[in-house]
Amino acid sequence: MIHQIDTTDNVVAFRALAEVTKDDFLKVVVPAVEHLVNQTHEINFLLVLDTDLENFTSGAWLEDALLGLKHLGKWNRAAIITDSEEIITFTNGFSFVVPGEFHGFKKENFNKALNWVEGNINLS
Repeated sequence: MIHQIDTTDNVVAFRALAEVTKDDFLKVVVPAVEHLVNQTHEINFLLVLDTDLENFTSGAWLEDALLGLKHLGKWNRAAIITDSEEIITFTNGFSFVVPGEFHGFKKENFNKALNWVEGNINLS
């Protein structure tokens, strides 16, 4: 399941718990991202992973990919928060293959990640 996290108007933020399904993406993530794109014309995205990637169903992965492709040029900043070094490394490398900045953060750095996605700090 995915829950939306309240944040500033220029960011969509979510927490993934237990099993994440296609329905979660269609009912929670997609409408929030579409609304943000309509309002700001860009995507600032934060996802806290409080579940293992194995708990994402194939339908969830497909919806995630389709959403990313649909708005490929709209991605500005995306933060993935997890304690998995592999996911952090993968996320950090994503900036080299798609538009926008992608960065992985440890859970202890949630506030730093949120401030970065909001555009309040730079990571350089």
